[in-house]
Amino acid sequence: MTITIYHNPDCGTSRNVLAILETAGYAPTVVEYLKAGWQRDQLMGLLADAGLTPRTALRESKSPAKELGLLDPAISDDTLLEAMLEHPILVNRPIVVTDKGTKLCRPSEAVLDLIDKFPAGPFYKEDGELLIDAEGNRVA
Repeated sequence: MTITIYHNPDCGTSRNVLAILETAGYAPTVVEYLKAGWQRDQLMGLLADAGLTPRTALRESKSPAKELGLLDPAISDDTLLEAMLEHPILVNRPIVVTDKGTKLCRPSEAVLDLIDKFPAGPFYKEDGELLIDAEGNRVA
């Protein structure tokens, strides 16, 4: 299975998703989008494939969204997209692309919908929350 994760190593959710993928035996392509930035067509394609709009993909907390005046519902998607291209931190993360689809993986266990095999259990997220039990089953 081919997997790409648009990753921010400073984000706990993003780190959890990467750990799930690697512990399950996958070797995903890791794109640190804060360093690489976004290309317009790339970002528009990812958002469309994930069923997101710039508004629904906007990271409102721990980003400059408020300071840039982007939280106003009257701001157009095109304006949001331009801001995301200029300030990659505005895009919520992580976005994961697999053969099964594209998804914003928040919460981190959402990535389980995109992969064929899970990590061996028990598997815990960084915060200690059990994600996969000892029998290898997803915990609700």
